[in-house]
Amino acid sequence: MELAGKVCLVTGGTSGIGAEIALMFAARGARVAVAGRSQRNGSLEMLQAAAGAYGDEALYIQADMGNAEDCTRAVAETCALWGRVDVVVHAAGAAVPGGFFEVTEESWSRAFDVHVHAVLHLARSAVPYMIKQGEGAILLIGSAAGLRGCLGAMAYGVAKGVLPQFARTLARELSDYNIRVNCVSPGIIRTPFQDFLTPEQKENNIKSRIPLHREGKPEDVARAILALVENDFITGENLVIDGGMTMRIV
Repeated sequence: MELAGKVCLVTGGTSGIGAEIALMFAARGARVAVAGRSQRNGSLEMLQAAAGAYGDEALYIQADMGNAEDCTRAVAETCALWGRVDVVVHAAGAAVPGGFFEVTEESWSRAFDVHVHAVLHLARSAVPYMIKQGEGAILLIGSAAGLRGCLGAMAYGVAKGVLPQFARTLARELSDYNIRVNCVSPGIIRTPFQDFLTPEQKENNIKSRIPLHREGKPEDVARAILALVENDFITGENLVIDGGMTMRIV
């Protein structure tokens, strides 16, 4: 898919990986809407500047992806402004601490609302537009924590583990309409999401857990998303971006 002139909606697009994805889309000449619960760290201003270089505007939509109506509204507001939506990236998410004995039912349900149920609501709202256009791309952000057992984050790991299968199933359902669905599963990426790590934990990750001995950067994930959007012959895949962390035995 050639992104110039296309319309992209990025949830969680006001910080971290989502913000980097939005900036890369804008740099390709796309019209970009970002949905988030709040604006953060000047990311919207940077996006507006990037979009402005191509004569376009960037749209900010205040929305909580854990709310079904907000998911539907995010697509509706995007299409109300530009008349279409070509790409949806669901990057919104949050940590959900607590192992089996600690996680609350509220936290468990919230994890699935934000990470999993939102995909259904976004897709059901966006797909009719994509069908009319004859093409579309939906990208999900999973996690290495969803591919391996991860202590102390049961709800997060299980919810993220659903997304590669969600991508495969949705890709199969939508393939006749030339709508591609893929997932990426990042490992330890240096964003505010990782700020809870102690210096000792960070050192252990780099020395012992990540074979490439460094943390990833948001642009590492954004470049992969960009490649999956632009390559018209990839669908139903899950791309792991973790410096080799999940492939190691010791």
